[in-house]
Amino acid sequence: MKDWLHLAFQRSVVKRALTYAVVVGAILITINHGDALLKGELTRDRWFKMALTILVPYTVSTLSSVGAMREKRTTDNGTTDNGTTIRNG
Repeated sequence: MKDWLHLAFQRSVVKRALTYAVVVGAILITINHGDALLKGELTRDRWFKMALTILVPYTVSTLSSVGAMREKRTTDNGTTDNGTTIRNG
């Protein structure tokens, strides 16, 4: 878990996740809440849902980045996370 968190908070992972969160989150907010935004119907509940809408792509990007980094490290070392040897071919 400590290793996972270390990777998740690396500058490159956070920067990528924030970029995706802003871009994808803005698109999803427009799709899901655009009518309410145009009408000015911004309740506390709606703000909470919009925050979650941004959190989802951030989380997906972080999970994907950390998973890819761990997999690359594993294959570069020739072992799995539990120490067994990877045999190619």
